[in-house]
Amino acid sequence: MSGIALVTGANRGIGKEVCRQLARKGYRVLLTARDFQKAEAAAKYLRQSNIHPLQLDVTDAASIAQARDDVERTYGALDVLINNAGAHYDYWQTALDADFATIQAAADVNLYGAWRVAQAFAPLLKQSQHPRIVNVSSGAAALNSLRAGPPAYVASKAGLNALTRMLAAELREDGMLVNAVCPGWVATDPNNPGGRPIPEGAAGIVWAAALPDEGPTGGFFRDEAPLEW
Repeated sequence: MSGIALVTGANRGIGKEVCRQLARKGYRVLLTARDFQKAEAAAKYLRQSNIHPLQLDVTDAASIAQARDDVERTYGALDVLINNAGAHYDYWQTALDADFATIQAAADVNLYGAWRVAQAFAPLLKQSQHPRIVNVSSGAAALNSLRAGPPAYVASKAGLNALTRMLAAELREDGMLVNAVCPGWVATDPNNPGGRPIPEGAAGIVWAAALPDEGPTGGFFRDEAPLEW
């Protein structure tokens, strides 16, 4: 399966690797970042002719609308949306002492950002024969095992999981598969120096993007295996 895939927050780390793997599968990949120059630099670094930079700030409605208009004008449809942009792994806080500016900033990217982008690009996804949305989440946000942790990050990712379930239910009749994927503890900022290799974390996201039409929707996965919510 191939088509047009858009990846948010893709100028580094997992997002950039997802773009590389999707391009190798034959997708035309729109590598997006808040700063176009960073998107352009990442696309040049990957050196694949089917990866194209695009400016998109998930916290800015005007930026999202401009990116959507660019995609519509150039391609007419979108096959895969990967909500990868994430921020504020606030390991230094607890829920009781958390700074609300950080909580709001985390939600603005991790939850509301994905929500804005999904709303904006849904009409283009509905033009696809095989539409997919993949929300990059975290096992730390699973309610069945949730415990103390980075509060702004965990709460916003738990909200993203809820959004995943709602979108999957609403878009099922359109043939759209909507899933959340945890890439695991990956060796990227802010997780350095530990973690698994970036390509391993990215592979599960790419798997969800390329699911067959009879594949799952409304699920939560890591390494192609279901996680409990």
